[in-house]
Amino acid sequence: MSDGKLASFKGRMLMVGFGSIGQGVLPLILRHLDIEPSQISVLTADETGREEAEAYGVSFTVTPLRQGNYLSILDPLVGPGDFLVNLSVDVSSLALVEFCRSKGALYLDTCIEPWSGQYTDTKRSPSQRSNYALREAALALKRKYEGGPTAVLTHGANPGLVSHFVKQAMIDIARDTGVKAEVPKNREAWASLAARLGIKVIHIAERDTQVSPIPKSVGEFVNTWSVDGFVSEGCQPAELGWGTHERHMPADGQGHAEGSRCAIYLTRPGASTRVRSWTPNEGPYHGWLITHGEAISLADYFTVREGSAASYRPTVHYAYHPCHVAVLSLHELAGKNWKMQPHKRLMMEEITEGMDELGVLLMGHAKGAYWYGSQLTIEEARACAPYNNATSLQVTVAVLSGVIWAIENPDRWITEPEEMDFERILDISRPYLGKMVGAYSDWTPLLDRGLLFPEDIDENDPWQFKNFRVV
Repeated sequence: MSDGKLASFKGRMLMVGFGSIGQGVLPLILRHLDIEPSQISVLTADETGREEAEAYGVSFTVTPLRQGNYLSILDPLVGPGDFLVNLSVDVSSLALVEFCRSKGALYLDTCIEPWSGQYTDTKRSPSQRSNYALREAALALKRKYEGGPTAVLTHGANPGLVSHFVKQAMIDIARDTGVKAEVPKNREAWASLAARLGIKVIHIAERDTQVSPIPKSVGEFVNTWSVDGFVSEGCQPAELGWGTHERHMPADGQGHAEGSRCAIYLTRPGASTRVRSWTPNEGPYHGWLITHGEAISLADYFTVREGSAASYRPTVHYAYHPCHVAVLSLHELAGKNWKMQPHKRLMMEEITEGMDELGVLLMGHAKGAYWYGSQLTIEEARACAPYNNATSLQVTVAVLSGVIWAIENPDRWITEPEEMDFERILDISRPYLGKMVGAYSDWTPLLDRGLLFPEDIDENDPWQFKNFRVV
């Protein structure tokens, strides 16, 4: 193919949801897929994005999907060989996956969503409101059927792109520490490499420094990506993949009764839980332990088992420092006992400077700590694609690469990012990610601890979660 086309698609493509990610990915789909605008339609819950969709000649329909109507609404819109790209909130991902399988259609989403209200339904236990439970339900659905059309789950920036960053980082560390290893071809080989490298902890370490001259108002939640998405995941229990080296369970840490038991949760929202982390540009910082699917899927994927017991598993979690006005928005949200502000604002054209520094920090190996990821400035993002800021572009290019991979691999049924070809995904994504950086550091979570007050720390093992406790 020529003119930047990376794949051909002959079916219909239905985009469910058209917020910042839908608007940002549409130009990339038209740029890199051999597809006509008449093949694409948007189905969404409100008028947001109508002008942008219609400017490209894409049909736009406002019809919210609910448990009682989604089958009748989707039935005439999706058929064999079509593709449903789910970028919505409050619509059950697994309901759409099962529907697409019945139709012989491809599917992709950026996170596993339940039906509206289930994230915050206090009649359900914290374990039932967790991403761990949502993933277990997805794995159960995978086992229910013997194959089907490809359904790519959780392939945004994170979860999604960062899983491919982890694999590239492991290859880099093996090269730089003299560990002889070919690129692994399956889960068992990847897990074995992680164990041989001695990786104990993986942070999804992200620092967003994008700024706007418009200050945050009282009663307003401001963010550089979906406000609804951020608030919903921030109100879920804090979750992390739980490493086999850990000896100190957090005081409010809880395990799960079913499944792989590769993760734990804290009996508090992720938006109230801060942890220490590091990125090359920012250096040390305090981030929020927001629950994300990759914290669970990465920990599970890199588990080495001896029989039914896990002999090796890294601790994995998100450590997110959003833009400054989003921090203020979180503070106000917590003060209102997690009731969302009446007004929402997405920062896009108003951003004047800054970058989103998104990567993975692998720690415990022979060289200490290694961060690998994207340093994407707002200027670079705007030069690459319309309707994007630095944060959204890291997500939209992951959606694009996931769509292309699914078209190239159409019969893989339910697939997580760790099961995809990381080199193919990175090849597609790199032109849109700004400066790709790999940086070693001697930073540990114990660095400069106890300067003001003495602390109970284990200096012999800086990688235990005990030393990542709430700050």
